Amino acid sequence: MTTQVWDYLPEYGTEREDILDAVRKVFASGRLVLGESVRGFEEEFAAYHSAAHCVGVDNGTNAVRLALEALGIGRGDEVITVSNTAAPTVVAIDGTGAVPVFADVRAEDHLIDPALVEAAVTPRTKALVPVHLYGQCADMEPLLDIARRHGLAVVEDCAQAHGARRNGALAGTLGDAAAYSFYPTKVLGAYGDGGAVLTGGAETAAALRRLRYYGMEDVYHVERLPGHNSRLDEVQAEILRRKLTRLDSYIGRRREVARRYEEGLGDVCGPGGLELPATSPGNEHVYYVYVVRHPRRDEILRRLREEYDIALNISYPWPVHTMRGFAHLGIAEGSLPVTESLARRIFSLPMYPSLPEAVQDRVIASLREVLRTL
Repeated sequence: MTTQVWDYLPEYGTEREDILDAVRKVFASGRLVLGESVRGFEEEFAAYHSAAHCVGVDNGTNAVRLALEALGIGRGDEVITVSNTAAPTVVAIDGTGAVPVFADVRAEDHLIDPALVEAAVTPRTKALVPVHLYGQCADMEPLLDIARRHGLAVVEDCAQAHGARRNGALAGTLGDAAAYSFYPTKVLGAYGDGGAVLTGGAETAAALRRLRYYGMEDVYHVERLPGHNSRLDEVQAEILRRKLTRLDSYIGRRREVARRYEEGLGDVCGPGGLELPATSPGNEHVYYVYVVRHPRRDEILRRLREEYDIALNISYPWPVHTMRGFAHLGIAEGSLPVTESLARRIFSLPMYPSLPEAVQDRVIASLREVLRTL
C-alpha cells in the first residue's frame, strides 16, 4: 500500500463510535442547521482560546473573507499577506474586492518577514493577513506594532495552527480576528469542510453572523449586504465538539512524530543537503505539516515514489503570485526571491497523530537510503 502524507482511517478506527454518535445526536435533534451543536462548538472553541466570540462558517476560505468584510475591508483596499500559502488565503482576499500585496518570507522559518511588511504599506493598505504557516505563529509583535502605527486591521490566518502559541499566547488571540479551517487534514479537522472566526469585538461578531446568513439578522429579512450562505454544518460542528476535547492530545502526538523525525534524520542533515523544520524563538509548534527541504527535492520525491512506494507532498509547489489565476496582479517571478527559492526545495513528510511508528520508520529509512545514494 502506498504511503501517503496523511490518512484519516487509523484515527477513525479509534474514534469511530464517538464520531458516529455525534452524527446520531444531530440527526435525532430535530434541528439540522445552526442548532445546538453549532452554538455549543462556538462557545467551546471560544472558551479554549479565552476569546469573547466565535462564529462558525462553512470553510476556512470564507473564514478569511468574512473576517475581512466584517472589519470593513473591501474593493480597492490593499491587504498584505504572503505568497507561500495555500491559495485560499489569497482567493479570500481577492473575493472581498481587495488587492493582495505580497511580502517575502524569512528563509529560516518560511514566515512573513516583518521588515518587508513595513516597506509594503501604502496609503491604500487596510489590513494584514499573517499566515501561521505549517503549525507555528508568525512574528506577531512587530506586525502588531506596524498595524497599530498605520491603523491596519489584523486577521490571523490560523488554518494551520490550531493550538500553536506565540510567547505563551494562543494563535488567534493576537489580532482583530482570526480565521480557522477545519478541513479534515487540519490539526483540528472535521469529517468534511468547516471553518470559524474568533474575535474579541462584539460588533465584528455581529457582522460575521449577518454575513454568514445572507446579511440577515432575522429570518427572511436582509439587514445589510454583502451576504453569504456560509454556515458551519451542524454535523461537522458536533464532530468538532468531540474532537476539541482531544486537541491537546493530537498536538502532543504530532510533536512526538516530529521528535522521531529529528532523531531519525538529524545526522543526515547539513548545509546544502536535507534541512529539517526550525521553530522560531517564542513559538510552540504544532506541526500541521512537517516540511523539510533539499536542493534535489524532485529527484528525491521521484525515487521515493518509484523505489519505495512512498508518495510525499509539496506544501506548496507554486507560490500564489506565479499562478495564472493571479496574473492580473502583475507580480513578476523573481520579485519574491526567498519564497520562490523555498518552493523549489520543500517537501512534506507524513504527519498526523495516528501515524503508525512502523510507517514513520519506513519513511525515515527510505529517505536516508535515497540521500545516501544521491
